[in-house]
Amino acid sequence: MSWGRIGVRDWVIAVGVAATLLVAGLSEQHPSTSLDPLGFALLITGGLALAARRWAPVTVLTVTGLCALGYQAVGFDVPVVAYLFAVYAAVRAGHRIVTVAGSVIMLATVPLALLASPHDWTVGEAFTQARGALEIAWLVAAGAAGEALRQAERRADEAERTREETARRRADEERLHIARELHDSLTHQISVIKVQAEVAVHLARKRGEHVPEALLAIREAGREAARELRATLEALRDDDKNPPHGLDHVPELVQRVRTTGLDAKLTIEGHRNDVPAAVDRTAYRIVQESLTNIARHAAAATASVRIDYRPDALVIRVDDDGKATSDTAPVPGVGLLGMGERVTALGGHLRAAPRSEGGFTVQAELPVDQTP
Repeated sequence: MSWGRIGVRDWVIAVGVAATLLVAGLSEQHPSTSLDPLGFALLITGGLALAARRWAPVTVLTVTGLCALGYQAVGFDVPVVAYLFAVYAAVRAGHRIVTVAGSVIMLATVPLALLASPHDWTVGEAFTQARGALEIAWLVAAGAAGEALRQAERRADEAERTREETARRRADEERLHIARELHDSLTHQISVIKVQAEVAVHLARKRGEHVPEALLAIREAGREAARELRATLEALRDDDKNPPHGLDHVPELVQRVRTTGLDAKLTIEGHRNDVPAAVDRTAYRIVQESLTNIARHAAAATASVRIDYRPDALVIRVDDDGKATSDTAPVPGVGLLGMGERVTALGGHLRAAPRSEGGFTVQAELPVDQTP
């Protein structure tokens, strides 16, 4: 587990501990030897190593432990303060077994380091001094503090996930409620209007009468309203019982568009990786909305859909050879606005504009790296 890269606060704590150890070493009375510079270097190194305690807690635990043994063996009878900080950081990061094993080794080897020092210690005195340098109570306290904070952070994360799941469930329930309301209130009326308009046009043509433009407009509006309502209800009903469409359904979507006379081609690049569910659904909606716009408004003969799986992003690009030109400013309709909102909500980027060679391009880049 890593809490983040080394920051200013980490360096402040590390420098403070290093300075404390250095002052303790300078004030401590010990036999002067040629190894004193090594002892001071080990005191400083052990303290400064704490700067990386959140990034590499096990490594820091090892370094501070070795430095403590080193300066004890050189003759500096200084408490292993840096090691206690490292114990706290390692336990907080979840490395409990490694920390316990390392601490047992430290408890066993500190007396040996003291016996190897220039001090003329007896075995009993060495063990007594070791207890002063590395108190078991302080070890337990450091480990307990790290574990307490780790559990608090875990509970906070769990509470956050619970809140998100509750909000998502309520949103799903509200979405289904809206879908039912729309179905009950609008489907019947639109169906009646569409059927009556179809019948009126059919009878007029059967009698050889001129069909009024207003009647044809009503018929087309009814058809369009029915299609839009079905699409809206489909989006609103995306749940466990009605699984939403995703990238796996794009080939079927492209094939269905071909039946309308549009020469559509699908190209997939890169290695298919697991993508977040929201990205999966959004990618399908972008392709669906783009192809729908091409079929209805672009007067295009061909269209190409390109899906590019990249390590950190999913790129969707839909091109057509329709009537749009680079001199024509696109008028953002509901579909394009909806696409933009979906992509922005996921932290991605959307570009929808005419191509220089004619036609229109919709390109969306959706991030897929969800590592916090």
